[in-house]
Amino acid sequence: MKFSEKLKKLRKDNNLTQDELADKLFVTRTAISKWETDNGYPSIESMKLLTKIFHTTFDDLISDEDIENKRLLETKIARRNYWFVLASFIVALGFALATLFTDIPYFLIGSVIGVLAYWVFSYFATPKYKRLEAQKQNLVGYIVIKAIVFVGLLAIIITTLVQSFS
Repeated sequence: MKFSEKLKKLRKDNNLTQDELADKLFVTRTAISKWETDNGYPSIESMKLLTKIFHTTFDDLISDEDIENKRLLETKIARRNYWFVLASFIVALGFALATLFTDIPYFLIGSVIGVLAYWVFSYFATPKYKRLEAQKQNLVGYIVIKAIVFVGLLAIIITTLVQSFS
């Protein structure tokens, strides 16, 4: 039985509405709905509260199938964010080149926004479970790689800015 089915059954067996359960977990009713329709999973803190409310264990709530479903959901979201990373990179590079060739320094605003978007989306372009594994294995290397890419994009913007005003 999936986590979503277990949660719904436990909630109904305990005569709780989604709103009532949400109040006990300090989340929204929408969050409960997502969990029960297999469109999301609760945080560890919410899971701890669920085990207390329903007098059960983590093992009873989560099966191997649930863990795999969560990983698949995280991978799907990460794949979508990867496309945003590429789009952000293209925007940053495009605006930097536009500034270079047109001598209009205001295009750098778009380039800076592209770099910032790249930085944010690049963090989320890797599924959470893989980020945690990478951070545990080599935190310094993980940070260095992200910083190198960020500095590279920043260098493009600065070079373009200097050439635009000279």
